[in-house]
Amino acid sequence: MEDFSNPESEGRPEGSDSLFEAPPMAEQERMVEAVLFASTEPVTIRDLEARMPHGCNPGEALEYLRKRYEGRGVRVVRVGEAWAIRTAPDLGFLMQKEVVETRKLSRAAIETLAIIAYHQPVTRAEIEEIRGVSVSRGTIDQLLEMEWIRLGRRRMTPGRPVTFVVTPVFLDHFGLESARDLPGLKELRAAGLLESRPPPGSFPLGQGSDDSDDDDTGEQPELFES
Repeated sequence: MEDFSNPESEGRPEGSDSLFEAPPMAEQERMVEAVLFASTEPVTIRDLEARMPHGCNPGEALEYLRKRYEGRGVRVVRVGEAWAIRTAPDLGFLMQKEVVETRKLSRAAIETLAIIAYHQPVTRAEIEEIRGVSVSRGTIDQLLEMEWIRLGRRRMTPGRPVTFVVTPVFLDHFGLESARDLPGLKELRAAGLLESRPPPGSFPLGQGSDDSDDDDTGEQPELFES
């Protein structure tokens, strides 16, 4: 008599099923919630897969968790290719007393960061060409130290210069999912962060923005108020 208690006797193809069933989706959702809550940095789906039991589907669990947190005081948000739990934007004012005051960026650093964000990947020479002045090593080092920018791929041009791109830390700080979510020219003006038309040769702040009604003052615009 054939022994049906032995899985191999049923002719099961190798690797077709796991010997252990994955936890229920509600339990997977709890696992994802715990990891995101305890992590100080956004977590990728690959990281979740490595932490959770075999057979789990962290992507599906994330989607359930994201919907469950809709309308709550905190939200599950995407930061680049990773995920994190963040305070709902409309409740940010409650956190003001807990924000640590840090040194302000210099105008040179702000302009350099803006050029990298809107033109990445961009080389140092291209940054200097857009700004019209040289970029000090200290400015680049400060942005690298803050982890708001990082080195990108080298250009396949003579000298193979390195390029710079913004990081997930930068996106997370400003509540952006990707660099495509950066504000355009009209949005910056509506927020009072841009008052004059940029001079010829200056970098565009948003594709498709119409600034033909403004006078060209020849002054370099302030991107952020000090």
